[in-house]
Amino acid sequence: MKKNITFIMGLIVFIVTSIAAALPNKAKPPKYKNLKVLPKNISEAALDKIMDSYNVALGVTCDYCHTKNNKTSDLIFESDAKPEKLVARKMMIMTNDMNKKYFKGGEVISCITCHRQQAYPTIDTSVIK
Repeated sequence: MKKNITFIMGLIVFIVTSIAAALPNKAKPPKYKNLKVLPKNISEAALDKIMDSYNVALGVTCDYCHTKNNKTSDLIFESDAKPEKLVARKMMIMTNDMNKKYFKGGEVISCITCHRQQAYPTIDTSVIK
């Protein structure tokens, strides 16, 4: 029951944040560097919600994808040094494409669909006949 609630909550967060991320913020010029999949003019609140949903879906923290400054321990968000960040971009594109192709653009598939709070998803072969 707890896993179902967690899954549903994660899915709701992802849907809401995806919609919020798609809305342009015309009040300010782009604030973030090196956004390649998400809108360059995304609001801070929308970006934070999306990133938080990834943390929940994969059971990780921000430093899983983002590198740290060795001296200050601050995250260097614009860096592409970690391969996990590059994989995350591909996965974002993949889920967006699947949602467009199979669900007419509705946000049905998200990270938590497969990851279920694990960095590396496992496949339940019992459902395959």
